[in-house]
Amino acid sequence: MNRLAAFAPQILALQRIIVGLLFLEHGTSKLFGFPESPMPMPDPLPPMLLASAVLELVGGALLAVGLFTRITAFIVPGEMAVAYFMAHAPRGFFPLVNMGEPAILYCFIFLYLAAAGGGAWSLDSLRSKATPAP
Repeated sequence: MNRLAAFAPQILALQRIIVGLLFLEHGTSKLFGFPESPMPMPDPLPPMLLASAVLELVGGALLAVGLFTRITAFIVPGEMAVAYFMAHAPRGFFPLVNMGEPAILYCFIFLYLAAAGGGAWSLDSLRSKATPAP
């Protein structure tokens, strides 16, 4: 297991990239219809869905490239909490039953990224290397 720990920064980066791309996909689905969502979206999107789509698109893209990772990953869990309590919790108590597991997982993965930062292969790490120390 100690050998695996040596790859923690790269595994964190892979997690950030994959989760960011998955989140971005929700935004593109709502805004552009691609990929087509199994749940039909109203046209035009109501303001709440439009706001969530923009957060997903911009937040997912920023996380995928690792730019402003901590602040982005601090903001987007709020959207997931709102989604859970507005769309999932009224359908039942258990996340398995109310289909809210993805929202909860996104929320806590994002909170972890807010604490951990972008890791290796992030624009944040490149920016910190390029900034001279005072």
